[in-house]
Amino acid sequence: MTSAELGPDVEVQGGATVGTPGDDDLPEIGADATIRSGTIIYSDVKIGDRFQTGHNALVREETVIGDDVVVGTNTVVDGTTTIGDEVSLQTGVYVPPYTEIGDQVFLGPHAVCTNDPYPIRRDVDLVGPTLEDHASIGANAVLLPGVTVGEGSFVAAGAVVTEDVPPGTLAVGAPATHEPLPEPLDGQNMI
Repeated sequence: MTSAELGPDVEVQGGATVGTPGDDDLPEIGADATIRSGTIIYSDVKIGDRFQTGHNALVREETVIGDDVVVGTNTVVDGTTTIGDEVSLQTGVYVPPYTEIGDQVFLGPHAVCTNDPYPIRRDVDLVGPTLEDHASIGANAVLLPGVTVGEGSFVAAGAVVTEDVPPGTLAVGAPATHEPLPEPLDGQNMI
């Protein structure tokens, strides 16, 4: 089912749902997008050019996504989120509401961002993490609410990030500690 403003050369495969029929606030999807089967994109989402999904991806309301973004198979962008240009969210990534993702950011398979510091124990404002430009997040890493991963930083696979990661730093371990970036990881992402 498709009820959206689609740019030229957008492929919406069978079994994908884009927008809600009868909703006045249609999603906008730029040119040259591929939305694979099983994917659901809510109304009022705004997506740039050359967007791609894997199968069964979910992009919820009030999300703004830039150009050249990949949302992998079984990835959830849970709404009220901003994602920059040239971002890659690999298979099984979870992005909660109130998360900010810059340009040229990579999240490896099953990376998890969180936004509730006291899950169902206290009534608090939710705050997602901020991932600055050129940040890389390894597979199965966990980012706790409100942390900032600085520009050009690298979070190792399986790390649990409990505090801000300074720009150009490696975060490793559980809880993550900070180390200088090793030479092979120094520089910017090339997404």
